[in-house]
Amino acid sequence: MQTNFSLPKCTKQRYNEWIFSDVPSDISIEVSGGNYALHRFPLVARSGRIRKLAAELRDSDVSRVELLSLPGEAEAFELAAKFCYGINFEITSSNVAQLCCVAKYLEMTEEYSKDNLFSRAEAYLDSVVCKNLEMCVEVLQQCESLFPLAEELNIVSRCTEAIAAKACTEQIASSFSQLEYSSSGRLHMNKPAKCEEDWWIEDLSVLRIDLYQMVISAMRCRGVRPESIGASLVHYAQKFLSKKPSLWTAIPNQTKVEFVGPVPHEQKLVVETIASLLPVEKLTVLVSFLFGLLRTAIMYDCSVACRLDLERRIAAHLEMASLDDLLIPSFPHAGDTLFEVDTVHRILVNFSQHDDSEDNMDDGSGYESDEPHSPSQTALIKVAKLVDNYLAEIAPDANLKLSKFMVIAEILPSHTRLTDDGLYRAIDIYLKAHQGLSDTERKKLCKLIDFQKLSQEAGAHAAQNERLPIQAIVQVLYFEQVRLRSALCCSSYPDEEPKFVSYQSRRISSGALSAAMSPRDNYASLRRENRELKLDLARMRMRLSDLEKEHVCMKQDLQKSSSYNLMSSLTKRVGKMNLFGHNSSRGSTSPSKRSQKTDFSKVLS
Repeated sequence: MQTNFSLPKCTKQRYNEWIFSDVPSDISIEVSGGNYALHRFPLVARSGRIRKLAAELRDSDVSRVELLSLPGEAEAFELAAKFCYGINFEITSSNVAQLCCVAKYLEMTEEYSKDNLFSRAEAYLDSVVCKNLEMCVEVLQQCESLFPLAEELNIVSRCTEAIAAKACTEQIASSFSQLEYSSSGRLHMNKPAKCEEDWWIEDLSVLRIDLYQMVISAMRCRGVRPESIGASLVHYAQKFLSKKPSLWTAIPNQTKVEFVGPVPHEQKLVVETIASLLPVEKLTVLVSFLFGLLRTAIMYDCSVACRLDLERRIAAHLEMASLDDLLIPSFPHAGDTLFEVDTVHRILVNFSQHDDSEDNMDDGSGYESDEPHSPSQTALIKVAKLVDNYLAEIAPDANLKLSKFMVIAEILPSHTRLTDDGLYRAIDIYLKAHQGLSDTERKKLCKLIDFQKLSQEAGAHAAQNERLPIQAIVQVLYFEQVRLRSALCCSSYPDEEPKFVSYQSRRISSGALSAAMSPRDNYASLRRENRELKLDLARMRMRLSDLEKEHVCMKQDLQKSSSYNLMSSLTKRVGKMNLFGHNSSRGSTSPSKRSQKTDFSKVLS
């Protein structure tokens, strides 16, 4: 016994409006469990599929045709049947995808009837829908239930390409509208383009993740701004993943996150897809968003490739992160600590490797600058301070092993810390929370601290800290004594530079590495000193040239003085001789002779 399907009241009402009730039906079409009592002639005149099925039932008393897996189901079939009966209805963006698919399924093409349903739906899709971005998005929504036929008919690809082209064209037009002539007659951008002008971001967020991925990929190929793509990804992720507030902020009470129930496959797919669509350019999304996405990936146990890619992106601009970003809660399947220490360690390793690669790339020109801190050095100092604060937060965790704590503390070079107060504070908290450490472990841990870089307050605290090993306290007292001696020297001799300070300044100015200076800063210092040495060398050469001239002059004067002394000696000898043969007594001289002798001696002298 055949059971007829009872249509809903609203469907039955629409059905009675266009079906010919005065002509008995001769064929029954079954679609999705419902029966349509129709007439054979108008159907076979338009549909090749129904024509073939009806031909097979010609010799049979049974006139029932079952259409299995019909796209769009009963609603789409009703529109196709109306078209066969010649009843007018409007093709819109909300039904054109269904009409294309059902027309293809029923073979309602030009082969069986001129100006058939498939050609009409295709014409509307190309001439109307693809010219409007909102209509394309609406058609893509309809295609979610029409796969794979909608993809085979290129409905999806045409709509995605149309959306990408429309968005790209609007951005280009917006950029041109912001160009203006300067006073010199040159074109320049009046103001940078803003992502707020990309109104399509909200429209795309209604799409399913696979269709959204197709649209974003098409936009990237078209050249849509990376900032706009990043803004769209952030909006989409916050819309579908914001049901868990803990995903985007750290857990304030430092308790493990309990995830109850199975992992939703759709959420996991959204996270992995968004991570794969992130632009490669820097600063297209905030680092806090990347951390939130990483927390979600860890919670849903996403693929290793997805998490490693997010860690690499975070490391690219880690200096912009905050302490709350680093406090990634640990999930039961991830580890036994309160926070994801291994994840942060990998991020820091990527950051240090990225900084090393930038140093190598800038080796030729980066050291030419005499600036006190290069951008990478500034980033290192910020990250070092961030790491010290992170260590202080994770130190109270009783399950945190010493090896994990130390590997985080020593991941960055010592010159990145201007002062070791933050590191000392974190180590002191760890020693207080882990009182079962052996003397060897405490010594090993305290070797990370450069006690010479402690401030006066931190040094005074460390000198009285009973948790520190004796060797560490001795070092603190020694450096405090040196500091006190230097201060006393400065107060006793305010006009003179103390020997200790002078030695340290000469050591730094000579290019010796300082704890607070990076190799790049020391290299710049050496370059400055080299220029000063060159100037001193030039001065010494000029002085040597002057000395050589003075030496020549002195030599000439010496030669003159030598000839003059010879003449003087001869004059003395001639004066002692009596050339005229007059005898005189040695004991008596006349006053005139004495005066002459005196005047002569004056001349010789």
